[in-house]
Amino acid sequence: MPDAQIKNDPMASVRIPEFKFLMLGRYTFVMSLRMMSTVLGWWIYLLTRDPFAIGLLGLSEVIPAISLALYAGHFIDLHEKKRLILRGLILYTTCAILLFLFSTSFTSSHLSNHGIALCIYFIIFCTGIIRAFVGPVFNVLLAYIVPKNYLQNATTWSQGTWLGASVSGHATGGFLIALIGISGTLLTIICLMTLSFIFLTKLKRKPPTENPGEKRTWESVKEGLRFVYKTKELLGAITLDMFAVFFGGAAAMIPVYAKDILNIGAEGFGWLNASTDLGSICSVILLTIAPMQAKQGKKLFFAVAGFGICVMVFAFSKSFWLSFGALVISGMLDGISVVVRGTIMQLKTPDNMRGRVLSVNSMFINSSNELGQFESGIAAKLFGVVPSVFFGGCLTLIVVVTTWFKAPALRKMEY
Repeated sequence: MPDAQIKNDPMASVRIPEFKFLMLGRYTFVMSLRMMSTVLGWWIYLLTRDPFAIGLLGLSEVIPAISLALYAGHFIDLHEKKRLILRGLILYTTCAILLFLFSTSFTSSHLSNHGIALCIYFIIFCTGIIRAFVGPVFNVLLAYIVPKNYLQNATTWSQGTWLGASVSGHATGGFLIALIGISGTLLTIICLMTLSFIFLTKLKRKPPTENPGEKRTWESVKEGLRFVYKTKELLGAITLDMFAVFFGGAAAMIPVYAKDILNIGAEGFGWLNASTDLGSICSVILLTIAPMQAKQGKKLFFAVAGFGICVMVFAFSKSFWLSFGALVISGMLDGISVVVRGTIMQLKTPDNMRGRVLSVNSMFINSSNELGQFESGIAAKLFGVVPSVFFGGCLTLIVVVTTWFKAPALRKMEY
């Protein structure tokens, strides 16, 4: 199919059968993880009544995720991808089963709230280890499944799938907590992870592109870091997104807003949790139908700046609908950022380095969510919830202005 026809065909990648199974597996897996993050944020706050405890959830996962990310990229490049992702899913499901056991009345009658919270932190630490190896593989698999001229379309679909799963997971998690409780929600998560495993067994084997004996581990890791550093568009996009997410982490304090500021309960909490991703998927659908044709780099900067402004509005809102609207718009702008950054990464990265480059991305971008959650917890404890969220939005704008002048290659980027 000619490149122009592919670019104007929203369904180009979806017509590839293996890509469908990858997206179905990713959807159910990400939905289960978003439900888990929703239930854990609510659960920890119920156990401790302390916003800082929510921040510690992020720290528990981010420490192993960051520590192992670079090695994980080397490991991914040198190993068969299907087996790696299936083993990761089995381990994730095991962690979900353990969380379910700790949520039962039997456990609560034998352990204090503090003891249960410590067990949750330990299990989340384990999921951080698993995530370092599994997280980048979904994006690595894209280039193995679709031809290069399909990558922009496939990346948009992949991000849309991720965001759609996030919306479903956050909202469903909140509703299920209200309807069937924490234990019932965790059982649903286990079922979704099992379904994801079944979908991903339909993929073909994806052998490594390099011989495991060709390079020493540290040399391989340094090669990935050097590539990211030398590719200025990629480095700029990662840096901009990392600091924006780190400082603009309003989502971390949503349990506190839902319970103590807006007084909207578990169902309202679910909607607020889903609002950002709901906005993101709207923009991804629009970009799938009508892809950006020019000046994608500049549009990325404007989108991140708008995201920061929305966080500032959310900080002082006392109305559910204003809060919901601010988060939806922030999600729409974040969706633009996600698509542009993801497309740059797929187009600029050679096949034999995808594991290492996407692990670097995972280390800085994905982990910035958890580090931002921890930062939000500390700031809320020191300055109060509302001032900490507002200050985070202000810092996001400062990051945008700084990166605008420091990363001209990203500002001029077009594809």
